[in-house]
Amino acid sequence: MFEQITLWSQQATTREDSPTIGKVLLSLDGEVVFYKGFFSNDESDKFFDKLHHETEWQQETIQIFGKCTPLPRLTAWYGDPGKTYIYSGIEQHSKPWTPTLLSIKTRIEKIAKVEFNSVLLNLYRHGRDGVAWHSDDEPELGQNPVIGSVSFGATRRFSFRHKQMKERKIDIDLPHGSFLLMRGETQHHWQHQIPKTTKDVSPRINLTFRIIH
Repeated sequence: MFEQITLWSQQATTREDSPTIGKVLLSLDGEVVFYKGFFSNDESDKFFDKLHHETEWQQETIQIFGKCTPLPRLTAWYGDPGKTYIYSGIEQHSKPWTPTLLSIKTRIEKIAKVEFNSVLLNLYRHGRDGVAWHSDDEPELGQNPVIGSVSFGATRRFSFRHKQMKERKIDIDLPHGSFLLMRGETQHHWQHQIPKTTKDVSPRINLTFRIIH
């Protein structure tokens, strides 16, 4: 039986929208909490503009069947000195924190109750950009990584699926200024993706704050 869970279903814990009160999207085999309006519209507009123009965006490539293929998005890696991150065969060496990134990091750390030491930025330029099913489970992230995901710009669909029980899926739209916190065993048991779309979509910037060990 196919089971599709949305943010507003009875299986999601609902609360009043608040910058500091989130909605629990899942508590089975991990925990994901969603803060819809974490940053105000004015703040989000300013952060998007600064990140879009200040970030040293790169077009990375991956090997698929022996052929170099451009990632369907632009990326950048910032953090504390020496925080190297390897995913999909791509080795990222941290660039120094910017005041903009530190400002965002400080805000979400108050909710996450951890100190992040690095961040992966993704620029989805249009609907043809996306990211396939994956888990943030690289060894350097540790046993039960805490991932703080912030979105600015166009609203995009974000999907979860359970690794063992594929019928368990969660879809949610991540709007301008939202914050998604993933922790516990989430990366062990769940995958997530940003699916591509044929719709006319404006650019979106996503930041996933992490702790590299």
